[in-house]
Amino acid sequence: MDSAQPLYDLAPLARLMLLGVVIALGPLAWVWLRNRRSTPLKRLQALTVLTLFLTFDLVLFGAFTRLTDSGLGCPDWPGCYGNASPVGARAEISAAQAAMPTGPVTHGKAWVEMIHRYLATGVGVLIIVITASSWVQHRRARAAGGAAVREAPPISPWWPTFTLFWVCLQGAFGALTVTMKLFPAIVTLHLIGGLVLLALLCAQAVWHSHWAQGRQPVRIAPALRSGIVATAVLVGAQVVLGGWVSTNYAVLACTTFPTCQGSWWPAMDFSQGFQVWRQLGMLQDGSHISFAGLTAIHYVHRLMAYAVLAALLALVWRLRRAGVLRVQALWLLALTVAQLVTGLSNVVLGWPLVAAVLHTGGAAAMVMVLTWALVASRTAQSPQEISAPHGASRVSA
Repeated sequence: MDSAQPLYDLAPLARLMLLGVVIALGPLAWVWLRNRRSTPLKRLQALTVLTLFLTFDLVLFGAFTRLTDSGLGCPDWPGCYGNASPVGARAEISAAQAAMPTGPVTHGKAWVEMIHRYLATGVGVLIIVITASSWVQHRRARAAGGAAVREAPPISPWWPTFTLFWVCLQGAFGALTVTMKLFPAIVTLHLIGGLVLLALLCAQAVWHSHWAQGRQPVRIAPALRSGIVATAVLVGAQVVLGGWVSTNYAVLACTTFPTCQGSWWPAMDFSQGFQVWRQLGMLQDGSHISFAGLTAIHYVHRLMAYAVLAALLALVWRLRRAGVLRVQALWLLALTVAQLVTGLSNVVLGWPLVAAVLHTGGAAAMVMVLTWALVASRTAQSPQEISAPHGASRVSA
């Protein structure tokens, strides 16, 4: 990294924001054309679903950026050597690449990093539009009174407002990821923040879709509802551990399965592996993290995977037995198998890029499906309220 280049250079900020608006115009135009004869609330629903899809793509591209070591492809923020694109920074990038051909700054890595920033800016603009539209429709419905109840947004406009706040926070963590030189705790928090953003958008998309279809959340037994919550917590913890493995490059600390380094309990140093606030590859005292520390990071994630696998299969079985949330149960089963396959591929095949990106994508999709299941269900207050299985008669109206 060029020491003369300031970490924060806001000169290209206006051009980047304008580019984000241009990128967002494509999805906005698509939503408008496909729903031009629909109500504003229907267009808001379509825009929320599309933004959720694009945010999922952004999370995948973020994983690709991290896994190709492109996170420092441009050493400053928000632009690249004070320019809005790598085109304007050709000389600086060429000099950095000549000095270190396999280093963090190359032309290819610069483009990967900046495309990620462009996409993130476009998603941010879409969330601004969702927030503004939600408030406009909410106020119109309040002004019209009972005559416009059907046109009132199905959720409080504070939900998209909080989502907008969250995406701004994500932008701040994205900046810190660069300026703190891939600090593991910051990179992990940035990944977690992306998944929380997905959950927020997914919840809103489900609420909008249920409103459009005139559906109510299914009423399920308290124990089943608690099972969904507990599984979501376990998956969340596993995602955090997976992010810690990835950001510390600890995937290849174990290259065999089911044993690690030929042992069921390899040499591990948990105090080093889970020393959170430190530079990449270093400890707080300035020494390098040991291989035993990296092994501890990897193996804890693997052990946790066994518990999560059991919890997911048990939840799928319980949902199928109860005859509710069948679509979500099928998705969870498929994603569980996919995560198992891609996780094993990362270990035994030497962390191939495709498997690694798909593993992150599977985790993101699982967070979305569990959010979907939680929003689409409610705890029954009595046995009579429990929704009947598909194909059976209802116990109550």
